[in-house]
Amino acid sequence: MVSKKSRSAIRVKKHNRMRNRLSGTTECPRLAVFRSNNHIYAQIIDDTVAKTLVAASTNEAEIKKELEKTNNVDAAAYVGKVIAQRATDKGIKEVVFDRGGFIYQGKIKALADAAREAGLEF
Repeated sequence: MVSKKSRSAIRVKKHNRMRNRLSGTTECPRLAVFRSNNHIYAQIIDDTVAKTLVAASTNEAEIKKELEKTNNVDAAAYVGKVIAQRATDKGIKEVVFDRGGFIYQGKIKALADAAREAGLEF
């Protein structure tokens, strides 16, 4: 009988393969996205110094009060808009998108599209 790997183990393996190719620099940092069952998180990271430059998530009080639910597509789009606004305030215009091994649809796609509309380029 063939045992099947868990979905989360497959996602972690995909993410590790992607991270071999993706790296954020000072000029073009990495927009890393993680989603849990209840929240969505986005960080803009400079990998050369291993430092988070900008972060946003549905776990923050100011974002949470604007949302009806924290785990749907609308919440992901709002986080994308907020992360893009915070990035442009810091002078970041261009990023590399790291979807974290998640499939590019639903919440991940909504966050990416909202960040693009709000001014980030990737």
